[in-house]
Amino acid sequence: MAKKKKAVKAKEPIRLRFKELANGNKSLYLDIYRDGKRQYEFLKLYLIPETDETAKVRNLNTLQAANAIKAQKVIELTNDEAGVVKTTTRSKMLLIDWMRYYSDHKLKTGQSAAFHVQIDKAIKHLIKYKGETVTMKEVDKAFCLGFIDYLNNAKRKDGKLMAKVTTAGYFRCLNCALNFAVKEEIIPYNPITKVNSDDRIKIPESTREYLTVEEIKKLIGSTCINEPTKQAYLFSCFCGLRLGDIQALTWGDIIQDGEQYRAKIVMKKTQKTLYLPLSGEALKWMPERGEAKDTDKVFYLPYPTYINVVLKTWAQNSGINKTITFHTARHNKNCIFQAMR
Repeated sequence: MAKKKKAVKAKEPIRLRFKELANGNKSLYLDIYRDGKRQYEFLKLYLIPETDETAKVRNLNTLQAANAIKAQKVIELTNDEAGVVKTTTRSKMLLIDWMRYYSDHKLKTGQSAAFHVQIDKAIKHLIKYKGETVTMKEVDKAFCLGFIDYLNNAKRKDGKLMAKVTTAGYFRCLNCALNFAVKEEIIPYNPITKVNSDDRIKIPESTREYLTVEEIKKLIGSTCINEPTKQAYLFSCFCGLRLGDIQALTWGDIIQDGEQYRAKIVMKKTQKTLYLPLSGEALKWMPERGEAKDTDKVFYLPYPTYINVVLKTWAQNSGINKTITFHTARHNKNCIFQAMR
């Protein structure tokens, strides 16, 4: 007679456990074992010594609450493994594919081209860190901590460590992309929220560069390898517009109000419409309109990366030993305007 096979009891993926505390209480937590990995989630629920009937009732209610949380977690885990549409998408989508989608999305929705470039550079470092086959499901707290460690030790082409402001920017790109993935219901939460603030990359405090009036005069008097960039930079010095707003400026946005010229600007960050008065000095650095249509751009500028090369070369040729960017142009506005009136 054949022996009856013993029924194999399925192992629970989540167990409710407790940890004894020094004060005699017991802290309840979930022991979660999944895909060969174990993690713990403390519920911030506690059992107290059962010294009387009231304590027993309180502990009973606490256990019921803990088991309810456990049951919900089991349902979520089961749905994930069963292939619910959203979870399946999350588990199969590659992190690098999502980052590329996010980069294109930000560019199409009006984010500055510079941020688009920064995201693309962050993608290259993510590939160096873990390759191209990491799925969204595999991006957890350990992955994020590992990426921080990678960035803290990443080196430039000259062998020096990358600047903190650079590495912090790359990590910010990952954080923003994961936040957007949560919003689009690709992942349930951003694992970076589990990383302690002390473990994150800190940007050192720095003093913003600005140019003196004499240095601005040196720039005006020296040649630049790209004339539109020179015109746009000096235009920004006298009106304070961001690079992105200057790139979007069309001739139709230049409005004459009596003797006063104004620039109609839809601010990229706030989406508010402003009518910015343009000083005579700012107008001097606008190119000739000629036969340009209202829809034509006022400044035709090169790619953002090349703009930085142009500005660096221009500053060096002018004898200026500072790193100039369009941010420094905006910071220069008030002092230059007062000095050159």
